[in-house]
Amino acid sequence: MNHLLQMLNYHTWANQTILGRIKELPSSVLSQEVNSSFPTLAHALSHIYAVDTMWYLVVTGTGMPEALQATLPLNKKLLHSVDEYSQLFTQLSEQYREWFRNQTDLEQTILLDNPFARIRQTRLSEIVLHLVNHGTYHRGNISTMLRQLGHASTMNDYALFWYQEPHDDSVLAERRLESSD
Repeated sequence: MNHLLQMLNYHTWANQTILGRIKELPSSVLSQEVNSSFPTLAHALSHIYAVDTMWYLVVTGTGMPEALQATLPLNKKLLHSVDEYSQLFTQLSEQYREWFRNQTDLEQTILLDNPFARIRQTRLSEIVLHLVNHGTYHRGNISTMLRQLGHASTMNDYALFWYQEPHDDSVLAERRLESSD
């Protein structure tokens, strides 16, 4: 499997994993205030979604300044249930998969006019890796926030994801046979 596609799949899985954990808790936890990077879990989730959407717009041809303007309201839009967030993230991950299926060269560059930095040529592959890294960073914030609210989080590391993927049992059996010789 293509490594970048695997990273996108990990990002989708990790988002759904943390959402699944939050769904197990009382619904009020989504809007319960905490002294952390974000005032509530809903704020953190809205931020991840807004940034993921912004990057989707960028990789599909929208300039970064325009993409930022278009997604700014998403950062402030707080949803009332984990299911609503789950649906949004699922829809967006499907859009990314469709985009990915239509890519012939993820090493191609686009001119990225980042209003927080400067203009630079940026590979699509770099943007995908940044998207995943950004999500990982903020899922860590969410884990800390859950602990501050008195709840355990859930593991959503990339290494755990490796074991969640379907695997080919025939390859595993062949490796075991080779190691027993």
